[in-house]
Amino acid sequence: MFRIKKYDKVVLFFFAAIVIGFSLIWLFEERFDRDEWITNPRTRYKMADHIVSSDTLIGKTKEEVIFILGSPDADNLIEVDHVSYDIGKAPSFFKSGERQLVVFFESNLAFEVAVVSSED
Repeated sequence: MFRIKKYDKVVLFFFAAIVIGFSLIWLFEERFDRDEWITNPRTRYKMADHIVSSDTLIGKTKEEVIFILGSPDADNLIEVDHVSYDIGKAPSFFKSGERQLVVFFESNLAFEVAVVSSED
């Protein structure tokens, strides 16, 4: 008869917890939806992480980014070629400021996308 050792049970438990955790994150992560992004600016924070992690905008021209995300909000970075979009305020127990999705360009191609917070 096969017996599982105590150490193997602990390793198996943590492995299962990690697999379940990543599966739930993937399942409930909000995917980018252009129509939702444009029509509901206050809930863009739900899609921002997907835009950053998927590299959806990397390598696109500024015109392509504006076509995908719509007209940018006010540009607030000086001497940096970028566009920024307000993504709203995610629900939090801690006081946090508004957040923006910022797309940085070099030679008219997006090379970095980041979520930036502005503290109250």
